[in-house]
Amino acid sequence: MTAVSGHGPWPGGERDVQEAQLQVIGDLAELPTGVDAVPFLAQLTGRGLGAVSTGRSAALLAGTSIELGPHGWKLADRPGGDERRARALLREDLTALAVAAHGYVGRLTVEVTGPWTLAAELWSARGDRVLADQGARADLAVALATGLAEHVAEVRGQVPGAEVVVQLAEPLLGQVHAGVLPTFSGYSRIRGVDGPTVVEGLRPVVDAVHDAGASVVVHLGGTWVGIPPAVLAGADAIGLELSAVGPDGWNERAWELVARATEREVGLWAGLPPATVSQCSGPQLGELVALVAGPWRRVGLPAAGLASLTLLAAPRTAPASVDDHRAGLANLGRVAESLAERALA
Repeated sequence: MTAVSGHGPWPGGERDVQEAQLQVIGDLAELPTGVDAVPFLAQLTGRGLGAVSTGRSAALLAGTSIELGPHGWKLADRPGGDERRARALLREDLTALAVAAHGYVGRLTVEVTGPWTLAAELWSARGDRVLADQGARADLAVALATGLAEHVAEVRGQVPGAEVVVQLAEPLLGQVHAGVLPTFSGYSRIRGVDGPTVVEGLRPVVDAVHDAGASVVVHLGGTWVGIPPAVLAGADAIGLELSAVGPDGWNERAWELVARATEREVGLWAGLPPATVSQCSGPQLGELVALVAGPWRRVGLPAAGLASLTLLAAPRTAPASVDDHRAGLANLGRVAESLAERALA
């Protein structure tokens, strides 16, 4: 059954946490019949840096302290107020989830920054990006694996009927592999990481999530070159922002890799941009249907496979209102309904 879900970021501040989570659960429950809803843990990013992806994910690192520095989040010698704030916001979100999803049974997803992107975004206590130090980035992967397993248990404790799906967000994986990320000084670049090493860094995190009883989606943004490492690391699905893959969502090499992944029973979570809106006819949902179905059929994948897709609202590049986010979920529901019909044709 074609499904709809989201990444997690949601507009709002301190007072909006419970309302936001209720909106997510409620709006997804109203999707068309025949479309599977996958609720997600809402992340109200307007509450500060402790609520955005890097700080939120770094706060999960087991046995590792973090704090805010000149360039953003960095490793620290001891816990401090920044870390306590990030952890408190996450606990607040889990409490809101427990209320909003009371009695819920089914798939439920949480998004966490993956080990390679986190190593690229975090800075060492007294040096460069964690990515630049092989030992430090290996330690970070282990700390994330341990902390993420605990996080899965906490989510399941709040929502006992949840089949937890962890989205590992790896939007910087392509830059990590290509060796284009600047050092602290900005005068040089951090050496690229080869494919086998990328797999080695992903695997302990993926394995830990599986051992905790959850499934894993490695979301690559538009970095389709990360598909093989994600598959080899044991991901249950890969995520791609289709509008970033190529014109009209088409890139032959990218879709060949998608096809090979599906042959190995690795799913696709397809990120779609907001629908363009016509003053005469409203949201142009046919464009979004074509963005998925066109490349899918062009690469030779069976129409029936469209029923196995999960659609995601792509991260917005500009500030958007709560109404925009809610309308986006509703539009995805209608797109998923159309794809489900094509799967039966």
